[in-house]
Amino acid sequence: MSGDATFTTLAERHRRELHVHCYRMLASFEEAEDAVQETFLRAWRHRDSADAGPGLRAWLYRIATNVCLDALRRRKRREVRSFADLPWLQPYPDRLLDEVAPRDDEPDAVVVERETIELAYVAMIQLLPARQRAVLIMREVLGWSAAETAGLLETSVASVNSALQRARATLDEHRPAREGAPAGAELDATEQELLAGFIDMHMRADADGAVALLREDVRVTMPPQPMVFQGIQAVLPLIAEGIPAPGEWRLVPTRANRMPTAASYLRAHGDTEFRAFKFDVLRIEDGQIAEITTFDHTLFPAFGLAPTLA
Repeated sequence: MSGDATFTTLAERHRRELHVHCYRMLASFEEAEDAVQETFLRAWRHRDSADAGPGLRAWLYRIATNVCLDALRRRKRREVRSFADLPWLQPYPDRLLDEVAPRDDEPDAVVVERETIELAYVAMIQLLPARQRAVLIMREVLGWSAAETAGLLETSVASVNSALQRARATLDEHRPAREGAPAGAELDATEQELLAGFIDMHMRADADGAVALLREDVRVTMPPQPMVFQGIQAVLPLIAEGIPAPGEWRLVPTRANRMPTAASYLRAHGDTEFRAFKFDVLRIEDGQIAEITTFDHTLFPAFGLAPTLA
């Protein structure tokens, strides 16, 4: 490709979708950032061999996938049963997912649908060996053909088809039953209502009201902590201790992984400001909160949230 400026301009148009791809592969927002940086470094070193036309996107995906495969080889393999088994799991801001959308001059860009980015899906595909995971994402998420995927992974079509079949079998074995799960990218009315109720109950320190929003089989996890609280009785102490915190809560609505999310600020006793504290990502089923995944405040800037509120 001729012209360094031209290469940079054309490659940068794919940065966000490559970041989402690396996030699916790695389940970590920050590790995906590192992977995309490495992708662009490798691409820059070999820019003279890049295709300035439609082939550039596939070329960048090949580099990004190989970067992720390298990262996964360095990561110790472990059994994944729940979010608690993924200490590196992080949420992905919807405001950045919304940047991945087709434009008139970029028809191949992929809209990020809920079922391929929800925390449950991202966690579930971590069950798969790295190359199976890559094949599944390329074939079923990005819609690439078996031939295109084989070219990207430098393998045969038969190997791709076999890997996809094994990946599907693994996911079918572990896929949880879902009742009443919305399919669209936007929050539906029930999700908006429950998120508003969750925020209101916490800000009013109404533990009983918060419990009333939960399913009997609710599950709470707190990556990177290796803890799982399953069922209302196990969660009750968390609600009782967490809502009347050592200070005052202020919660604001946001969205992560196409899911309703509350960003919490805490003003400790004696403090003058509300300080970023945590995210609670909610999974709604059958009109109640079925799962709460709690993350720390690390990614508040990525969500466009201030570190403090007056």
